[in-house]
Parts: sequence; structure tokens; C-alpha cells
Amino acid sequence: MAMATAHTTPRAAARWQDFLQLLKPRVMSLVIFTALTGLICAPDRINPILAAVAVLCIAVGAGASASLNMWYDADIDAKMRRTRGRPVPSGRVQGADALALGVVLSLFSVMLMGMALNWLAAGLLAFTIAFYAVVYTMWLKRWTAQNIVIGGLAGALPPVIGWAAATGTAPLNAWLLCAIIFMWTPPHFWALSLYTSEDYAKAGVPMMPVVKGAASTRLQILVYSLLLIPVCIAPAFTGLGGAGYLAVSGLGGLVFLLLAWRLYRSLAGEAADPRNDDGLYDVRAGARDARNLFAFSILYLALLFATLLAEHLMGATPLELFR
Repeated sequence: MAMATAHTTPRAAARWQDFLQLLKPRVMSLVIFTALTGLICAPDRINPILAAVAVLCIAVGAGASASLNMWYDADIDAKMRRTRGRPVPSGRVQGADALALGVVLSLFSVMLMGMALNWLAAGLLAFTIAFYAVVYTMWLKRWTAQNIVIGGLAGALPPVIGWAAATGTAPLNAWLLCAIIFMWTPPHFWALSLYTSEDYAKAGVPMMPVVKGAASTRLQILVYSLLLIPVCIAPAFTGLGGAGYLAVSGLGGLVFLLLAWRLYRSLAGEAADPRNDDGLYDVRAGARDARNLFAFSILYLALLFATLLAEHLMGATPLELFR
């Protein structure tokens, strides 16, 4: 009788919100923001409709990558407090549906980008999707503690794609925007991993604190932070950023380094605090400095790209922005 009852009980149909969650809309918003910055900072202007198509393709491509990631990572997502509520591990969406959605959206975004804009931008978009879904998700994430370092390239490429969509080229300044995000990724995610390391250890994901320990992770965060700030300031000396950008990148960089130094001197990630075990992002008593750097890193990156956008928008009329 129990088996018959289980067989006749229908599975609840997935809602459209569940499929939207597969696309990781919060991550997609960051991708759109950085890609738009690359498109606006490019010297050539494009038709506003084509610009909108380019941003749409990049957004859909990011969503496709996320859906493929959730399909493949359902096993480890189910073991992690931070991810167990996602549509696939929670059972709200079937893995095959997430895979199909990712494949269809990947093909759609790449082909539309190539036909509407240019094939350099389409090729970069295809590479980004494949790199995130295959190289990072299927290989690096489960194999090496350098997963975030190498895999960060996928998240760093959107401004280059935006630039290529506008000009059909990918010059030094476009790759400088990529380098900022690439160098920003390790201290950002390692700071997060210092106070979520039990999740990664439980799922068998070799994040840096799990493999090398908290002290080594804090040191590497400091080293990457020292390397990051000169890269962030560099656009002010290549013609990409102006005086406002120099001020934001310099002053913000000092705050970033101060927080990284405080994190290095702290005991973040050393021991769990049983009092903070229920909330999704609850922070151990000794890991406040990791949380602070993680939060400021998001603000710092947003300010950098927002300042670049503002400087390029203020220097052009609406007719000059698009043609």
C-alpha cells in the first residue's frame, strides 16, 4: 500500500520562479553590470537595439552557465547549508530539465550574439560558458584548491565580451577590466570560505581553508589583495579611468588592504562557534574580519565599475553613446 501511495502521489510541478532561480539572478546582475561597463567604455558606439541584444545575450549566457552548474553540482549542493535549498537538490526541478535549459540557453545566446553582433563576442561568450560549466564546475571545483583562482576567469570575461560586442576587438583596456575581476575573485571568495568551510568540507569540495588550513588562506588573501590594488588603479594610467576613478580605486584600495591585514592577523576560520549554526550566513565569533572583507570586496568592485561607467557616460551625449 505504501508503494502504491508513493506511486500515485504526483510530483508538484516546478514553478517559473524555480527555473528563474536556476539562472542565479543575483550573479547574473553582476555579470550584466560588468559587461555593460565594457560595452560603454569601448570607444566605438553601436545601435542601442544591438547594445540591448548584446547585454541580453551575455545575461542569458550567464544564466545558462548557472543552470548547467546547478545540474552537475546537485550532489554536493544537497550537502551544503548554503546551497541545499536550490531547485535541483531540493527536488523542485529535475536535473534533466536544468541540463536542457542550460544547453538551450547556451546555444541561443551564442548564436544570437554571433548573428546580431560579431563572432568574436560570440566566441568569447561560448568560451566563458564552456569554461564555467565544464572546466570549473566539472573539473577544477572538485579537484584543486586553486579552483577559484583558475575558475575565476569565467566571471572575469563579461566586460571583454561587452567590449568586443561594441567594437569587434578586445584591446588591452578590455583585458584590464578582466584582470581586475580575476584578481579580485580569490580574496573575495576565500574570505567567504573562511566562515563556510564546514559546508565545503562536508561536501568534499577542496576549497583553500579545507585543503591548506585557515592560516594559509588568510596569508594568501593578503598576498592577492596586495596584487589586486595596483591592478585596480592601473586604468587611471591607461586612459580608461579618470581622476575620479583614481580616487575611488586608491582610497578604496587602502580600505581593502586594511581589512585584508586585519583578516590576516585574526583567527578567522580556526574554530567553529556552535552558537552560530542555524543561519545561512551566520558568522563565527572569530570570523568577523572575514565577513567584513567579503562584504567590502563587493562594494569595492561595484564602486570601481560604477565610477568607470559614470566617467564615460558623463563625457558623452545620448547620441554619442549609441549610434
